[in-house]
Amino acid sequence: YSNLNSEKLAIMPYGAKIEVVLLEENTTMNVKGVKGGMHQMSYNNKVGFAFSGYLSKLFPPESGSSAEAYLRDLSYSHPEASFQKCASGTASKPESTETILLPTDQWHEAFAIAKKLYSIPYSFAMPNPKGRELQTISTGSGEQDGIYDNEETINELQIKRSNDSFEEITWFYSDSDFGSFVKINQQNGLMKIEFFEALK
Repeated sequence: YSNLNSEKLAIMPYGAKIEVVLLEENTTMNVKGVKGGMHQMSYNNKVGFAFSGYLSKLFPPESGSSAEAYLRDLSYSHPEASFQKCASGTASKPESTETILLPTDQWHEAFAIAKKLYSIPYSFAMPNPKGRELQTISTGSGEQDGIYDNEETINELQIKRSNDSFEEITWFYSDSDFGSFVKINQQNGLMKIEFFEALK
């Protein structure tokens, strides 16, 4: 049956390929801020229903894949996908910026892809679009602003919201030698991911 209380037929791992049998055209539900309906689909010789909000036309990055290789492969089926890289800084203190445009407007898709490409810790779950306008989540310390076990290490997720919608999600990592961030936002109907890293 096409509701969330029905018996589970199978668990589809992230990146599994499925066949959609019948599309649900209408948005009939909202699961943790992700809107969608129940598509009838076929997976592993079973026919059932799956929440469309968690389905994607974008294949996930393979483990260990670089952003450049992933976007090159993705652009064959989605020409609007793009990758740019810029090096700056000095020889002793190099800096690098990567910019990705993904052919989706879904925050959870961009977040999942950014986690795979840039090793955002799995302890950071996809945040809810509803919440405070500015929220900072630090690993190991729950929801605290600027309180860390080790003052030299910063490992936090910052969420900016407006009217219960995301404006920006940024993961910051910094220690005594190295600093980086991954910033996710929307740009012209696409999802933009920026990755910056630098030696201190």
